[in-house]
Amino acid sequence: MRKLRLLLFPFAGVYYLVTLTRNKLFNAGILSSKKYDLPVICIGNLSVGGTGKSPMTEYVIRLLQAHKRVATLSRGYGRTTKGYRDVLPTSLATEVGDEPLQFAQKFDAIQVAVCEDRQVGISRLLGKENMPEVILLDDAYQHRKVTPGFSILLTAYGDLYSNDYLLPAGNLREPRSGASRADVVVVTKCPSQLSKVEQENIIRELKTTAAQEVFFTKIAYDDCVYGANGNVQLHSLKVHNVTLVTGIANPEPLVNYLTSDGLSFNHKSYGDHHNFSASEIVELEKLDCILTTEKDYVRLRPLLTMRHLYYLPIKVAFLNHSENFDRRITHFINAYNVK
Repeated sequence: MRKLRLLLFPFAGVYYLVTLTRNKLFNAGILSSKKYDLPVICIGNLSVGGTGKSPMTEYVIRLLQAHKRVATLSRGYGRTTKGYRDVLPTSLATEVGDEPLQFAQKFDAIQVAVCEDRQVGISRLLGKENMPEVILLDDAYQHRKVTPGFSILLTAYGDLYSNDYLLPAGNLREPRSGASRADVVVVTKCPSQLSKVEQENIIRELKTTAAQEVFFTKIAYDDCVYGANGNVQLHSLKVHNVTLVTGIANPEPLVNYLTSDGLSFNHKSYGDHHNFSASEIVELEKLDCILTTEKDYVRLRPLLTMRHLYYLPIKVAFLNHSENFDRRITHFINAYNVK
């Protein structure tokens, strides 16, 4: 694979010129980008998938929803529809995408919408009678037609953007210089015991600006797994023949966690946002017990009738200085004096 990627470096050079030129045209105002009179927060990354955007979006929702009318706007990756759609808890993942549906089913007090054109999506949200006071743009870091007021850039520990290359030689969607647009950088999926020395080394490696604060987070797993019939302790699944089913960009942290917890399981791994075929569903129905991720669960639940179908929720947990992160977000929003 490494040799193959070396062969692709000339193509990465072409991609570099295209993306660099595009960003320069936006920065110079030659390509137009729209600003808004309410707080718009972008949560995204430089790389293709696997940095934990959904848990971070959920963290910001929890931080704000008690005090502000919050809306999330996503592209709705993997859906079969086009254009603007409001996402309801009763929507199908094929109609709106799995992650937006997860938000809608999890948070009653927020509005969730999908639209590939973020300007159109924001316009539709602002036209509502109960218009949002804050809009979270999920996975929109490269969507330069909207200028967010605050940008959160994610990069995964062990797969930092500073060590990566542009597509197709690497996994970067745009040059590393694009990181300069971020207000804060969050290193996700860190080990629980990440020393201050290593944190400082990572900050130096990322080469952030003086104005950019860097935070470190880990994945926090729930003690319970959840299904249509309620929740049970994770360790209670040990009496079943468990199959872990994942359709995410990087299942390795989950696999490692379950293994370290002593759970024995087989693993069926599919591509990110995988749409399960009828034949795959037939095969999955034959299994004794399926454990999956939360975003896979919203796609699998309408398709499977089996009793033992569970998902393991995750959350973002800051290793330190979470109060500084919260303060940066709330200070940005309060500066708008939204009524």
